[in-house]
Amino acid sequence: MEKYITKNGIKYELRGEQYYPMFDLGEQATYEIGKYGHLHLKFIKKHRRGTYTTLLTEGRLNEHLHNIDVQAREQIESYIAQLALKMGATENLKATDPMRWVQMMNNIKVAAEETVLKEVVYK
Repeated sequence: MEKYITKNGIKYELRGEQYYPMFDLGEQATYEIGKYGHLHLKFIKKHRRGTYTTLLTEGRLNEHLHNIDVQAREQIESYIAQLALKMGATENLKATDPMRWVQMMNNIKVAAEETVLKEVVYK
């Protein structure tokens, strides 16, 4: 038996008594993936298996996760700025009552992250 064969445009390699396809994924960009990218990965592995498989086989998974992470971080920053302005968490409050300011900012951050998780990460 031959070590390598090509059938229907797919190259196969003989391992033991069976031929296995040899897939070449080509060059892929590698991005750092943060908290929200990892959360999205866990979500699509469990709840969106078709999407996960498609992205993985097409070599776009890492880029997709990076884009989700960047989008989530940008939206959180935007929501925090909007909510801080709306709720009055200003520099003046920070100077006069720092504990109240920290409390407000923590609540704002949690609210912003909850919204982004629902709208971006778990979608």
